[in-house]
Amino acid sequence: MLDLYAGRAHRTRDRHAGPIGASVARSSLSLVHNGVVAERYVAPGWFTRNVFNRAVGFLTRHGVSVAGSRVLAVRGRTSGEWRTTPVNLLQHDGKRYLVAPRGVTQWVRNMRIAGAGQLRVGKRVEDFRARELGEDEQLPVLRAYLRRWKWEVGAFFEGVGPDAAEDELRTIALDHPAFEVLPPA
Repeated sequence: MLDLYAGRAHRTRDRHAGPIGASVARSSLSLVHNGVVAERYVAPGWFTRNVFNRAVGFLTRHGVSVAGSRVLAVRGRTSGEWRTTPVNLLQHDGKRYLVAPRGVTQWVRNMRIAGAGQLRVGKRVEDFRARELGEDEQLPVLRAYLRRWKWEVGAFFEGVGPDAAEDELRTIALDHPAFEVLPPA
């Protein structure tokens, strides 16, 4: 089901609802309503935006990683300017990943275009390339991410936790893009 809230389209809790009228269809990454694509995105509230993210970003910029936090820097897709946001860097099976718990955020859109970015902790800056994961390879990464940070981001995963069945994870996978962090080219 599609609702309009504060001018943005988003999916409601009923993930398997049929079409509204005759014009809503789910594609692999989005909903289409009257020809407009609406990808899932959960905007941060005032406290997260103005207190939590700023505090974590401040600490991380000053060399204190909070539960694996990094400051992600990605070039803006239209401006080319560096855009930064705090993220959780997951290490799983000898590889590193970034997961977007809030959905298709601005950093995800920028990463899809740029294909690279920087991870920062204090004065340490690491350039990297990014490869977006396909759905099948994303499932164990989502499970590991939820195992590590469910206490922080669980509310964005629609009740799906680290011990969920594979089908449940597959249902939410497209709403939470994930990228493998690779050495620069």
